[in-house]
Amino acid sequence: MSANSPVNLLLIFGSATFYLYVLSRNLPHATYKRESVSEEESQEQRSLTFPSDLEELRAIAGLLYSYKAEHTGYVLLLFCSAYLYKQTFAIPGSSFLNILAGALFGPWLGLALCCVLTAIGATFCFLLSRAYGKQFVVRRFPEKLAILQEKVQENRNSLFFFLLFLRFFPMTPNWFLNITSPILNVPLTHFFFSIVVGLLPYNFICVQTGCILSEISSLDILFSWSILVKLLAIAMVALVPGAVIKHCSHHQLGEKVKNGHVDNGRKTQ
Repeated sequence: MSANSPVNLLLIFGSATFYLYVLSRNLPHATYKRESVSEEESQEQRSLTFPSDLEELRAIAGLLYSYKAEHTGYVLLLFCSAYLYKQTFAIPGSSFLNILAGALFGPWLGLALCCVLTAIGATFCFLLSRAYGKQFVVRRFPEKLAILQEKVQENRNSLFFFLLFLRFFPMTPNWFLNITSPILNVPLTHFFFSIVVGLLPYNFICVQTGCILSEISSLDILFSWSILVKLLAIAMVALVPGAVIKHCSHHQLGEKVKNGHVDNGRKTQ
Protein backbone atom coordinates (compact mmCIF):
# COMPACT_ATOMS: atom_id res chain seq x y z
CA MET A 1 0.00 0.00 0.00
CA SER A 2 1.36 3.44 -0.96
CA ALA A 3 2.40 5.83 1.80
CA ASN A 4 0.01 8.42 0.32
CA SER A 5 -2.94 6.05 0.13
CA PRO A 6 -6.29 7.45 1.34
CA VAL A 7 -6.50 4.39 3.59
CA ASN A 8 -3.72 5.89 5.69
CA LEU A 9 -5.71 9.09 6.06
CA LEU A 10 -8.73 7.08 7.22
CA LEU A 11 -6.54 5.29 9.76
CA ILE A 12 -5.25 8.62 11.08
CA PHE A 13 -8.78 10.00 11.31
CA GLY A 14 -10.09 6.84 12.98
CA SER A 15 -7.26 6.77 15.53
CA ALA A 16 -7.74 10.45 16.40
CA THR A 17 -11.50 9.97 16.74
CA PHE A 18 -11.04 6.94 19.01
CA TYR A 19 -8.52 8.80 21.17
CA LEU A 20 -10.85 11.78 21.61
CA TYR A 21 -13.82 9.51 22.32
CA VAL A 22 -11.94 7.65 25.07
CA LEU A 23 -10.71 10.93 26.54
CA SER A 24 -14.20 12.45 26.65
CA ARG A 25 -15.86 9.30 28.05
CA ASN A 26 -13.45 8.86 30.93
CA LEU A 27 -13.64 12.13 32.77
CA PRO A 28 -12.18 11.89 36.27
CA HIS A 29 -14.48 12.01 39.27
CA ALA A 30 -15.10 15.45 40.73
CA THR A 31 -16.75 16.64 43.93
CA TYR A 32 -19.69 18.84 43.11
CA LYS A 33 -21.21 21.48 45.35
CA ARG A 34 -24.66 20.20 44.49
CA GLU A 35 -26.06 18.00 47.24
CA SER A 36 -27.59 15.34 45.01
CA VAL A 37 -26.99 14.20 41.47
CA SER A 38 -29.14 11.57 39.81
CA GLU A 39 -27.61 8.51 38.17
CA GLU A 40 -28.78 9.60 34.72
CA GLU A 41 -27.47 13.14 35.24
CA SER A 42 -24.16 11.79 36.47
CA GLN A 43 -23.82 9.61 33.37
CA GLU A 44 -24.54 12.58 31.11
CA GLN A 45 -21.91 14.60 32.95
CA ARG A 46 -19.29 11.96 32.29
CA SER A 47 -19.68 12.04 28.49
CA LEU A 48 -19.17 15.02 26.24
CA THR A 49 -19.98 16.00 22.66
CA PHE A 50 -19.16 19.05 20.56
CA PRO A 51 -21.68 21.84 21.22
CA SER A 52 -23.98 22.83 18.37
CA ASP A 53 -25.90 25.72 19.96
CA LEU A 54 -25.69 28.21 22.80
CA GLU A 55 -27.51 26.07 25.36
CA GLU A 56 -25.24 23.08 24.81
CA LEU A 57 -22.23 25.37 24.98
CA ARG A 58 -23.36 26.75 28.34
CA ALA A 59 -23.96 23.25 29.71
CA ILE A 60 -20.53 21.98 28.63
CA ALA A 61 -18.83 25.13 29.93
CA GLY A 62 -20.49 24.66 33.32
CA LEU A 63 -19.54 20.99 33.48
CA LEU A 64 -15.92 21.52 32.49
CA TYR A 65 -15.58 24.51 34.79
CA SER A 66 -16.59 22.26 37.69
CA TYR A 67 -14.02 19.65 36.65
CA LYS A 68 -11.37 22.30 36.13
CA ALA A 69 -11.36 23.19 39.82
CA GLU A 70 -9.97 19.73 40.66
CA HIS A 71 -8.60 18.44 37.36
CA THR A 72 -7.14 21.43 35.52
CA GLY A 73 -4.62 19.34 33.59
CA TYR A 74 -7.24 16.91 32.31
CA VAL A 75 -9.60 19.69 31.19
CA LEU A 76 -6.72 21.44 29.43
CA LEU A 77 -5.71 18.18 27.69
CA LEU A 78 -9.32 17.51 26.63
CA PHE A 79 -9.80 21.04 25.31
CA CYS A 80 -6.52 21.04 23.36
CA SER A 81 -7.25 17.60 21.91
CA ALA A 82 -10.75 18.59 20.79
CA TYR A 83 -9.50 21.84 19.27
CA LEU A 84 -6.69 20.16 17.34
CA TYR A 85 -9.10 17.46 16.15
CA LYS A 86 -11.47 20.02 14.63
CA GLN A 87 -8.68 22.05 13.03
CA THR A 88 -6.73 19.07 11.72
CA PHE A 89 -9.68 17.52 9.91
CA ALA A 90 -11.25 20.84 8.81
CA ILE A 91 -14.42 20.30 10.87
CA PRO A 92 -16.58 23.45 11.22
CA GLY A 93 -17.42 24.82 14.64
CA SER A 94 -14.14 26.11 16.05
CA SER A 95 -15.86 29.35 17.07
CA PHE A 96 -17.71 27.39 19.77
CA LEU A 97 -14.39 26.20 21.14
CA ASN A 98 -12.99 29.74 21.06
CA ILE A 99 -15.93 30.87 23.19
CA LEU A 100 -15.45 27.88 25.48
CA ALA A 101 -11.79 28.85 25.92
CA GLY A 102 -12.84 32.25 27.23
CA ALA A 103 -15.35 30.71 29.62
CA LEU A 104 -12.86 28.15 30.99
CA PHE A 105 -9.49 29.88 30.93
CA GLY A 106 -10.22 33.60 30.92
CA PRO A 107 -9.46 36.23 28.27
CA TRP A 108 -5.68 36.08 27.99
CA LEU A 109 -4.86 32.41 28.52
CA GLY A 110 -7.90 31.53 26.41
CA LEU A 111 -6.73 33.79 23.60
CA ALA A 112 -3.18 32.41 23.71
CA LEU A 113 -4.48 28.84 23.58
CA CYS A 114 -6.79 29.56 20.64
CA CYS A 115 -4.10 31.30 18.59
CA VAL A 116 -1.52 28.56 19.14
CA LEU A 117 -3.94 25.66 18.72
CA THR A 118 -5.48 27.18 15.59
CA ALA A 119 -2.04 27.50 13.99
CA ILE A 120 -0.88 24.02 15.02
CA GLY A 121 -4.13 22.32 13.99
CA ALA A 122 -4.22 24.14 10.65
CA THR A 123 -0.60 23.09 10.07
CA PHE A 124 -1.59 19.46 10.64
CA CYS A 125 -4.39 19.99 8.10
CA PHE A 126 -1.85 21.53 5.69
CA LEU A 127 0.43 18.49 6.03
CA LEU A 128 -2.42 16.00 5.60
CA SER A 129 -3.66 17.82 2.52
CA ARG A 130 -0.16 17.85 1.04
CA ALA A 131 0.20 14.12 1.63
CA TYR A 132 -3.29 12.86 0.78
CA GLY A 133 -5.59 15.60 -0.49
CA LYS A 134 -4.24 17.03 -3.74
CA GLN A 135 -6.29 14.92 -6.15
CA PHE A 136 -9.47 15.34 -4.09
CA VAL A 137 -9.13 19.14 -3.83
CA VAL A 138 -8.31 19.59 -7.53
CA ARG A 139 -11.24 17.39 -8.55
CA ARG A 140 -13.72 18.78 -5.99
CA PHE A 141 -12.95 22.54 -6.20
CA PRO A 142 -11.41 23.19 -9.65
CA GLU A 143 -12.87 26.69 -10.20
CA LYS A 144 -12.24 28.02 -6.69
CA LEU A 145 -8.74 26.59 -6.73
CA ALA A 146 -7.97 28.22 -10.09
CA ILE A 147 -9.16 31.63 -8.84
CA LEU A 148 -7.15 31.37 -5.64
CA GLN A 149 -4.07 30.19 -7.54
CA GLU A 150 -4.28 33.22 -9.83
CA LYS A 151 -4.49 35.56 -6.83
CA VAL A 152 -1.57 33.85 -5.09
CA GLN A 153 0.56 34.21 -8.21
CA GLU A 154 -0.35 37.89 -8.53
CA ASN A 155 0.73 38.49 -4.93
CA ARG A 156 3.72 36.14 -4.83
CA ASN A 157 6.13 38.99 -3.95
CA SER A 158 3.99 40.01 -0.97
CA LEU A 159 2.45 36.63 -0.23
CA PHE A 160 2.53 36.87 3.56
CA PHE A 161 0.47 40.09 3.57
CA PHE A 162 -1.97 38.62 1.07
CA LEU A 163 -2.42 35.60 3.35
CA LEU A 164 -2.97 37.96 6.27
CA PHE A 165 -5.71 39.71 4.29
CA LEU A 166 -7.42 36.39 3.60
CA ARG A 167 -7.29 35.43 7.28
CA PHE A 168 -8.45 38.84 8.49
CA PHE A 169 -11.28 38.99 5.98
CA PRO A 170 -14.36 37.75 7.90
CA MET A 171 -15.96 35.86 4.99
CA THR A 172 -12.94 33.77 3.96
CA PRO A 173 -13.42 30.02 4.66
CA ASN A 174 -10.31 29.13 6.65
CA TRP A 175 -10.75 25.40 6.12
CA PHE A 176 -10.49 25.95 2.35
CA LEU A 177 -7.28 27.95 2.74
CA ASN A 178 -5.85 25.20 4.95
CA ILE A 179 -6.41 22.40 2.44
CA THR A 180 -5.44 24.37 -0.67
CA SER A 181 -2.30 26.14 0.57
CA PRO A 182 0.07 23.17 0.06
CA ILE A 183 -1.29 22.68 -3.46
CA LEU A 184 -0.58 26.36 -4.22
CA ASN A 185 3.00 25.98 -2.91
CA VAL A 186 2.49 28.36 0.00
CA PRO A 187 5.59 28.14 2.27
CA LEU A 188 4.77 26.52 5.59
CA THR A 189 6.31 29.38 7.60
CA HIS A 190 4.15 31.95 5.78
CA PHE A 191 1.13 29.73 6.32
CA PHE A 192 1.75 29.24 10.05
CA PHE A 193 2.44 32.82 11.06
CA SER A 194 -0.32 34.24 8.87
CA ILE A 195 -2.75 32.16 10.94
CA VAL A 196 -1.27 33.21 14.28
CA VAL A 197 -1.55 36.89 13.37
CA GLY A 198 -4.45 36.82 10.92
CA LEU A 199 -6.96 35.05 13.16
CA LEU A 200 -5.99 37.00 16.28
CA PRO A 201 -8.82 39.58 16.01
CA TYR A 202 -11.55 36.99 15.44
CA ASN A 203 -10.20 34.71 18.18
CA PHE A 204 -10.10 37.69 20.53
CA ILE A 205 -13.76 38.52 19.84
CA CYS A 206 -14.82 34.90 20.42
CA VAL A 207 -12.80 34.53 23.62
CA GLN A 208 -14.16 37.81 25.00
CA THR A 209 -17.67 36.53 24.24
CA GLY A 210 -16.88 33.39 26.24
CA CYS A 211 -15.97 35.50 29.27
CA ILE A 212 -19.59 36.76 29.36
CA LEU A 213 -21.17 33.50 28.18
CA SER A 214 -23.78 33.51 30.96
CA GLU A 215 -24.94 37.01 29.96
CA ILE A 216 -25.44 36.64 26.21
CA SER A 217 -28.70 35.43 24.67
CA SER A 218 -27.51 34.75 21.13
CA LEU A 219 -24.30 34.05 19.23
CA ASP A 220 -25.41 36.50 16.53
CA ILE A 221 -23.20 39.02 18.32
CA LEU A 222 -20.21 37.35 16.64
CA PHE A 223 -21.60 38.11 13.19
CA SER A 224 -23.05 41.57 13.73
CA TRP A 225 -22.41 44.22 11.09
CA SER A 226 -20.20 46.25 13.42
CA ILE A 227 -17.91 43.26 14.02
CA LEU A 228 -17.78 42.36 10.32
CA VAL A 229 -16.96 45.96 9.34
CA LYS A 230 -14.13 46.11 11.89
CA LEU A 231 -12.64 42.84 10.67
CA LEU A 232 -12.95 44.01 7.06
CA ALA A 233 -11.15 47.25 7.95
CA ILE A 234 -8.31 45.26 9.53
CA ALA A 235 -8.14 43.09 6.42
CA MET A 236 -7.83 46.14 4.18
CA VAL A 237 -4.99 47.48 6.33
CA ALA A 238 -3.16 44.17 5.81
CA LEU A 239 -3.19 44.82 2.05
CA VAL A 240 -1.28 48.10 2.38
CA PRO A 241 2.23 46.60 2.88
CA GLY A 242 1.62 44.20 0.01
CA ALA A 243 0.54 47.03 -2.28
CA VAL A 244 3.66 49.01 -1.35
CA ILE A 245 5.91 46.02 -2.04
CA LYS A 246 4.19 45.38 -5.38
CA HIS A 247 4.56 49.06 -6.35
CA CYS A 248 8.25 49.08 -5.42
CA SER A 249 8.83 45.84 -7.35
CA HIS A 250 7.18 47.24 -10.47
CA HIS A 251 9.18 50.48 -10.11
CA GLN A 252 12.48 48.60 -9.78
CA LEU A 253 11.55 46.40 -12.75
CA GLY A 254 10.79 49.49 -14.81
CA GLU A 255 14.13 51.01 -13.88
CA LYS A 256 15.95 47.83 -14.88
CA VAL A 257 14.15 47.71 -18.23
CA LYS A 258 14.88 51.38 -18.84
CA ASN A 259 18.53 50.95 -17.95
CA GLY A 260 18.71 47.90 -20.19
CA HIS A 261 17.38 49.91 -23.14
CA VAL A 262 19.91 52.66 -22.46
CA ASP A 263 22.79 50.17 -22.32
CA ASN A 264 21.64 48.50 -25.53
CA GLY A 265 21.42 51.89 -27.22
CA ARG A 266 24.98 52.73 -26.23
CA LYS A 267 26.26 49.40 -27.50
CA THR A 268 24.50 49.97 -30.82
CA GLN A 269 26.10 53.36 -31.19
